[in-house]
Amino acid sequence: MHVGVLADMTNFDPMQFSTVNFPLIKNLYDSLIEYTPEGEAIPSLATDWTIAEDHMSVSVTLREGVKFHSGAVLTSADIAATLAKATDPKKGKNVYSTMAIVKDWTTPDDKTVVINFKAATPDRQMLDLLQFVMPIEAAGIETVETVPAGTGAYKLDSRAVGQNIVLTANEDYWRENEPILGEVRFTIFSDDASASAALESGGLEMVYGGAARSAVRLQDAGYQVIRGPGPLVQVFRINATKAPFDNAKFRQAFNYLLDREGILRVGYAGLGEVVALPWAPASPAFDASYTEKYAFNPDKARELFTESGLSKAEMEDWKLLVYGTDAASTTISQIVQAALADLDINIELDVREGSEYVEAQLSGDYKATFGGVGNVQKFPSRVSTNSIYRTANNPVLKDPHPFPEYVAAIERVNTTLGPDEAVKAAYDHLNQVLVESSFAIPTNSYEIGLIVASPKLSGFTLDIDNLLVARTIGFKE
Repeated sequence: MHVGVLADMTNFDPMQFSTVNFPLIKNLYDSLIEYTPEGEAIPSLATDWTIAEDHMSVSVTLREGVKFHSGAVLTSADIAATLAKATDPKKGKNVYSTMAIVKDWTTPDDKTVVINFKAATPDRQMLDLLQFVMPIEAAGIETVETVPAGTGAYKLDSRAVGQNIVLTANEDYWRENEPILGEVRFTIFSDDASASAALESGGLEMVYGGAARSAVRLQDAGYQVIRGPGPLVQVFRINATKAPFDNAKFRQAFNYLLDREGILRVGYAGLGEVVALPWAPASPAFDASYTEKYAFNPDKARELFTESGLSKAEMEDWKLLVYGTDAASTTISQIVQAALADLDINIELDVREGSEYVEAQLSGDYKATFGGVGNVQKFPSRVSTNSIYRTANNPVLKDPHPFPEYVAAIERVNTTLGPDEAVKAAYDHLNQVLVESSFAIPTNSYEIGLIVASPKLSGFTLDIDNLLVARTIGFKE
């Protein structure tokens, strides 16, 4: 199978959970457990897991007979080495923050790992950890960035930096009759138009991570468009420590000013869902009622702008930071600029390209900007792994956090173990705090890892994070 992607990978470390690595991670590695598209936990490298009655630990049983690509058998020592890597602030990379709940772990035997937590921990938070941990062979941890060390359905055959990556089937793979195809070849394209043209000409069977607008066009031409349960959510990020956004009424007005339907339609060709909260439908905190409650309402926005008590000059004293490299971000920023102008509030767009924008966003050097957030389909407090939602060391809002009620709401979610009514109440409270504080205002979900494929392919597996899972894909007879 020949797959087109739009960027080269960073490295082969599964803890480098960057979108450019999404085509490879779940083909070179397996997780301890997996989620169905609906968020149900199912076995993978772990065949069983038992959560202690006091919610202070989970005991994990490893599958028998699983081998790494090197031929070595998976044991609890590999899990221990993987967990040790994940707890290192530098080596743990994107998994490090998820490990914050872990106290330590033990390995009673070769097939058992017991993970102990710092405090009583909700079931779903434990399961998210098990799903996010992808075992690395202990002997390969030091070289994993350049040499894959997983148990996945495919092995690395070759890589030409900036050009292509070839994977071949793992002949010792533990899942019966998988992978279906003997080879997956990734070709790196400089832009979406070139990749789409190669698909149409028959040079590719699939484009992974392409643009929504191209996907809609190709779908109309008979190609398959596969959307997973793990989208990103576009968020209007606000620096609430700077005027005029230090005024609560002024911030809250944007809940009604943002034309979410228009943003989704124009920015993302309608591929996604309108949302007023930072959750995908698979999240246990998802609540569709907020979308209707905070629907586009310029009159309500005008009312709140008036209630803010700010002068016209004060309300116009800011620029909207725009990621000029991304066409969707530019378009939706223009929509907001026009909506403000309709209310006689005139602002400028501060358009920055590439690294200049990324540096400004990650350092909080802005008053407002759009940016996608992830982990929105899992345990609700995972949203705090995103910079604008961090409860500590927040690069935008700084320390101490200016919204202690938000920090407390996240902590309540993390410490409410049951019954179900209490858990739901904790989620509802967090949602209410999010819209009242309004330091981040979601507009819509949008596709990450979008698949556009030839009608000749079948057998797609939907991953909870929208990573590409190639082991079940084959050609129709």
